[in-house]
Amino acid sequence: MTEALCFALDEVLVHRTRADADILRDVFAAHGIEPSDEVLTTARDAFRDAFENLEPAPYRQSMAAARSLAEANGLAADPDAMVATLRERTYAGTTVPDAARESLAGLAEDSALAVITDGPREWQVGKLDHHDLTDRFDAVVASYEAGSHTPDTAPFELLCERLPADEYVMVGDSEDVEGARAAGFVPIEYSTAGADLWAIIDALL
Repeated sequence: MTEALCFALDEVLVHRTRADADILRDVFAAHGIEPSDEVLTTARDAFRDAFENLEPAPYRQSMAAARSLAEANGLAADPDAMVATLRERTYAGTTVPDAARESLAGLAEDSALAVITDGPREWQVGKLDHHDLTDRFDAVVASYEAGSHTPDTAPFELLCERLPADEYVMVGDSEDVEGARAAGFVPIEYSTAGADLWAIIDALL
């Protein structure tokens, strides 16, 4: 029987080491924009609205909204350059546990490995590239290419099309496993506040 082990990306494979708000403030300051609470809220709201509606380039929309507010105060900034800085700072503010790398190497000997993640594919795969993890996985599905975010079943169904297997296991947070369960996957729910994920996975699998 073939088995596919699927993982959420953010806070399962790749963990943040800096808060999003701190990264945004760094980006604004680097481009001459006062990183006020108003600018931060404007950028976050623009991103959230674009992301939830699967609109193109949500990170650029976020930076463009912040730039527009800055222009009203007599400042100028290039949203594309801001996105480039945001990507660099975001990736740099993440880490992958050594235990994850060790477990993935062992799991790959007996199972196909995949990632199911919410976000634009390029941005999310970029995180894997940054940490030299992309080649560890047989398939990656991002919600933007599936047409809906988890817990909708579409990302899981797309993964099944790309990576046929007899059984699918999904490791993720409550929304990930809710969608996975509805799609017929075996769910393993993980919380960063809980026990060590990779010790659990090694014990179970």
